[in-house]
Amino acid sequence: MMSTLLEDPASLHEWWQRVTANGTPLVEPWRDGSQLVTFLWRGSAQSTRVWWGLDVPLERMRGNDLWYATRVLPSDLSTVYCLVHDGVEELPRDASGRGKTHIDGHNPARYLFPPDPADPGDHDNWVSMLSLPDAPPEPWLAPRPGVTPGVLTEAPFDRQVIVYHPAGTATAGLPVLVVFDGWIAREVQRIPTVLDNLIAAGEIPPLVALFVTSHAAGRDDDLSPDGAMRDFVTRELLPWARTTLGAGLDPRANMIAGASRGGLLAAHIGLTAPGSFGAVISQSGSFWWPSDAPGRLIREVAQRPVADVRFYLDVGIFETFPAPGGVPSQIDMNRAMRDALRKQGYSVAYAEYSGGHDYVNWRRTFADGLIAVAGVRA
Repeated sequence: MMSTLLEDPASLHEWWQRVTANGTPLVEPWRDGSQLVTFLWRGSAQSTRVWWGLDVPLERMRGNDLWYATRVLPSDLSTVYCLVHDGVEELPRDASGRGKTHIDGHNPARYLFPPDPADPGDHDNWVSMLSLPDAPPEPWLAPRPGVTPGVLTEAPFDRQVIVYHPAGTATAGLPVLVVFDGWIAREVQRIPTVLDNLIAAGEIPPLVALFVTSHAAGRDDDLSPDGAMRDFVTRELLPWARTTLGAGLDPRANMIAGASRGGLLAAHIGLTAPGSFGAVISQSGSFWWPSDAPGRLIREVAQRPVADVRFYLDVGIFETFPAPGGVPSQIDMNRAMRDALRKQGYSVAYAEYSGGHDYVNWRRTFADGLIAVAGVRA
């Protein structure tokens, strides 16, 4: 009945104006506390999908240009997405709502991933945001009244390394936190502000953070366990922090962190350089790597002497699609890494959040990871 009614252009126009007046997607309460979410788009394409944090194919209604899909989703879902057409898998570079990949034009919640001005290969990326009614709060992200921000300075290396100095605290004797994807960790995950707030609240001790940036063109090689980053971190960066800042002297207090490929490398360095780091924060770590022999690092866990290293791992419940090359999904490989570490006796804090492979969740759960591996305990 509805599809027949909407075959009339005037009826379709009136219906479209009405249902999109309050924005898209449409969200309705569902049984068991879930939410019924309907994605909508109008236009000409051979195929259309919701893509990135979720992967949902849309169906075209017979006789018109309306595409739709309805899914039952958890009420605490928080994620990002865009609309892609005809096999394209790229994030939008503008907020026009047009093209083969674009934001959801009727969703006012959108986010810009700003380009790194020091990276000539980087560019704008836009996403639409979806936060359902019970999405978790983000209590540590915004600057708080009365909290003095830490100081950011640049370290003298060939690659960009930004140093976070906590406010009002001398760096001598402090632990070091190394964070990969330094630009986006600072600008999107807002880690300097998270550190300000956690330190001021007494949740973690003061620390020095070293944000290591990789340019887009070389990121995969940079953040590969087979690349040169491990040696840079352990033989150049950490010795510099010890000599110049007097920080990082106690290996067990030092931490290393990353998301996706960065999470893979952080875990690799934690396992292979326990004399440098005593804790790892890996967010949606790409433990499927390498595609020609998936899960190599997972297998290596049982082959190495057990070290005194603490782990925090998290991953999204919607990271179920195969990783590059058709290898097992992110969530399957993170569960396998968790199990391998625990079997060997490592301390592992593990969480699965309602979301996908995206910084909207990582910016929130990073504080959970810090508290898990470095939190001040009574």
